[in-house]
Amino acid sequence: MPKSEIHPKWYPDAKVICNGEVVMTTGSTQPELHVDVWSGNHPFFTGTQKILDTEGRVDRFMKKYGMGSANSAKSKEQKEEKDSKK
Repeated sequence: MPKSEIHPKWYPDAKVICNGEVVMTTGSTQPELHVDVWSGNHPFFTGTQKILDTEGRVDRFMKKYGMGSANSAKSKEQKEEKDSKK
């Protein structure tokens, strides 16, 4: 048995609020949870995520570890064309 008087009050139907709207309910020690981002508006879950390539870091990583991409395939073809012209 849990000790009495040491555990916080449990709210089994706590409301999760995002942008003034109740988006879901869950169990919590707080009656209301105010969040800025949840799975319904997060870019990863909505499919609107964009990969930011700062200073070519993604391309550098792909080149370093030999992972193919559309750009690397084009560059290989261009390199082969240059070599064949020599």
